[in-house]
Amino acid sequence: MKTLLTTILVYIFTTPLLAQILNGPMIGHVTHGEVKLWVQTKQSQTVAFAYRKFPSEEQWSYTQPFVTKQQEAFICELTLENLSPGQTYAYRVVLNNELQAALGKQQFTTTTLWAYRSPVPNFSFAIGSCTYINEPDSDRKGKPYGEAYQIFESIAQKQPNLMLWLGDNVYYREPDWTSKSGMMHRYTHSRNISELQKLLANTPQYAIWDDHDFGPNDSDGSFINKGMSKEVFDLFWANPDQNHPDIKGISNQFEWADCHFFLLDNRFERAPNQRKDGDRTILGKSQLDWLKDALVSSKASFKFIALGGQFLNTAPVFENYSANGFDKERQELIDFIYLHQIKNVIFLTGDRHHSEMSILKEEGKPTIYDLTISPLTSGVHDASMEANTLRVEGSHIAVRNYGLLSVEGDLKTRVLTIVINDAGGLPLWQTKIELEK
Repeated sequence: MKTLLTTILVYIFTTPLLAQILNGPMIGHVTHGEVKLWVQTKQSQTVAFAYRKFPSEEQWSYTQPFVTKQQEAFICELTLENLSPGQTYAYRVVLNNELQAALGKQQFTTTTLWAYRSPVPNFSFAIGSCTYINEPDSDRKGKPYGEAYQIFESIAQKQPNLMLWLGDNVYYREPDWTSKSGMMHRYTHSRNISELQKLLANTPQYAIWDDHDFGPNDSDGSFINKGMSKEVFDLFWANPDQNHPDIKGISNQFEWADCHFFLLDNRFERAPNQRKDGDRTILGKSQLDWLKDALVSSKASFKFIALGGQFLNTAPVFENYSANGFDKERQELIDFIYLHQIKNVIFLTGDRHHSEMSILKEEGKPTIYDLTISPLTSGVHDASMEANTLRVEGSHIAVRNYGLLSVEGDLKTRVLTIVINDAGGLPLWQTKIELEK
């Protein structure tokens, strides 16, 4: 009996711990010389990342080890430093000194140092919002709300250079938003589907939030646990570091090739929909001032503004910018864009459980676009009868879908191609936007 017990213990402590990765790995923010890598283990583990240039077969380089902790959902996020610009690297998770198997190619490429050196790189990126992953023990009774998880495999097959999640990336249930452990459980459960893993492991991921991954439905700045929401958001997304002293919440920005991406927070400072007095703000003064400064300073070809809810839709319904008295702030930002002649501004929005393109075009003023992409896996809403006077005819999509956007051409003649695909990757609607000069 003693010999058998010894054999079992030796097996347990010497078998490679492949099964101890719970979620990931995931590629986060990428720059010319750094990349963030993320992984979640099933229990406390000693974690590191190994990496080397591809296709070189040189020896692996290793990060310093990191011990995952229960109070941080057993998450490890590490930054690889001093990488070469425009270089592809293979990488692996290392658990307790054991190199783990790859999910797909499991590679990342640092951004190219192109300015004043070479033609601007073409690139593509995927966008989407509203991801509901069923959990029968906590879901409401009736037909499951989440479907079509294969949409993530479809996105991965398109091989975009990055993916941008536009909010409601998880759906907190009633037991979740009252505690950090509940929030961490929801993210952990939602990440833990097989269809998602190759996309996370091979495509850099960026994210904003909306109400369902901030707190309760239609939650606003009064939500008592919003600090905890941000803490959990930052645990599960490897966004750029945010060090602006005046901005609360998750606001951020990053560059890719000749484009700027502004990641906005539409919840942390948001005024309650029902309040009749006080500032009617979604962004809050500090964030709005920062955005104005960033837009007027940007020399990017296209300026993508990621926002949880619709900006241009003129129908005052649900939580659109046109509803609940927020139209003044909407007009303030439009007037600022007009005053400073800021061209090629494109809002990327989610929330609405349908997709559509809205365009605001006035003579002698820059054109403003709002591309709404929703939902990825949650329920679908047909909004075709809404009185959105700015909707592009034929752009309304009421099935599960994602957007694939490509920026191509010479620096002075860049063209943005937008394709809305269904869950299987078939195109449903597409258009092109030429650079406005």
